[in-house]
Amino acid sequence: QLQLVEPGGGLVQPGGSLRLSCAASGFSFGVYAIGWFRQAPGKEREGVSCISRNNGGTTNYADAVKGRFTISRDNAKNTVYLQMNSLKPEDTAVYYCAAQVFGLGLCNINRAAWNRYWGQGTQVTVSS
Repeated sequence: QLQLVEPGGGLVQPGGSLRLSCAASGFSFGVYAIGWFRQAPGKEREGVSCISRNNGGTTNYADAVKGRFTISRDNAKNTVYLQMNSLKPEDTAVYYCAAQVFGLGLCNINRAAWNRYWGQGTQVTVSS
């Protein structure tokens, strides 16, 4: 059974930071690209960031989070991290991680390209 779990959500004030984790079990973690997506109430799920498989040499970010969010992976721990800084109220959403096979050094944040494995999501609320 392949599982992705996303601990690390919570409530944070505007301008604050939060680190999300995507912990994987049950498969060869390194062969999968990992993506982060989010869904705000009443909106469609959108891509936030992704990191390519193996050494994670390629990363991509949505324009809304560039310069504020950083994705990284630790294959020894089967975990991908999303460091979120300078958080804004509009970052409030349920955040999901997903695993998908892409070509070596590739990933994209197009939601339609991710149809393999998804986590259950974690709530991030940015509010004073």
